[in-house]
Amino acid sequence: MIDAYLWGKVDRISPEAPVPIVSVNKKESRLGGAANVALNIKALAARPIICAVVGDDAEGEEFLTLLAKEQINASGIVKIANRQTTVKTRVIGQNQQILRIDAETDAEITQEETQQVLTKFKQILDQQSIHAIIFEDYDKGLITPYLIEEVIKVAQEKNIPIVVDPKKRNFLSYKGVDVFKPNLKELKEGLKIDFDPKNSLELKNTVAQLQEKIASKSILLTLSELGVYVLNGEKESLTPAHIRTVADVSGAGDTVISVVATCIAAGADIFTAAQLGNLAGGLVCEKVGVVPVNKELLLQEALKL
Repeated sequence: MIDAYLWGKVDRISPEAPVPIVSVNKKESRLGGAANVALNIKALAARPIICAVVGDDAEGEEFLTLLAKEQINASGIVKIANRQTTVKTRVIGQNQQILRIDAETDAEITQEETQQVLTKFKQILDQQSIHAIIFEDYDKGLITPYLIEEVIKVAQEKNIPIVVDPKKRNFLSYKGVDVFKPNLKELKEGLKIDFDPKNSLELKNTVAQLQEKIASKSILLTLSELGVYVLNGEKESLTPAHIRTVADVSGAGDTVISVVATCIAAGADIFTAAQLGNLAGGLVCEKVGVVPVNKELLLQEALKL
């Protein structure tokens, strides 16, 4: 996925329709989606390897060029003919997002294409020392119940922890993972339930219901301005959000999952990982656009906890 930006200035309204006219003065393409997770992991001085698909198109080539520029291992990438590479274009005027344009497909990849991805994934596990696996599910057709089952099976055989950032389509397919990190909207949609997250009993009961359904070791629920809630067996914690000047929430979830997974890979417990992930997510919200976390700034803030 590419996050593209058109930066400019708004100084008048269009005579053709009641919409602002943006005079563009800068264009930019950045790594987005799972690649933004990889960028965050790299920013923490760990080494990410991406397993994903791109289209055999100009945008796919641009994506691979961006990966190479950032020196991110792309050995798990599969090119698919006649598939559109996802590009999300944000139009920004006076540091405010005015419009987002998505060019993408969310059609599921074929069984043959899934096998190509799994082959590359297994080769990476055989050739590299892997300390954690992240499912960054953007619901764009790569991740299917079959792929989830196969990846979990291989990871469990090798005792590699699995961390999941889910979406609605495969929400309950992630059985027996180590950390499952939905946000509040995803939890409500995934369980088809409504509850008040400010009610501690309702919160615990709902998350416990999810934990029972998917047999995850830990559930880490992000609650926006309410912070993050963690349930690990009978142990629970609610870490309040840190007060920030929010400029843009884009990519905050990517940062949280990146920090949590890197902490788990380094041997930290889920409660420490959640605290640092919560802190990092707040820091990137102070920046406009999707940006990776600054590890020096994260360390400074963490030392204040």
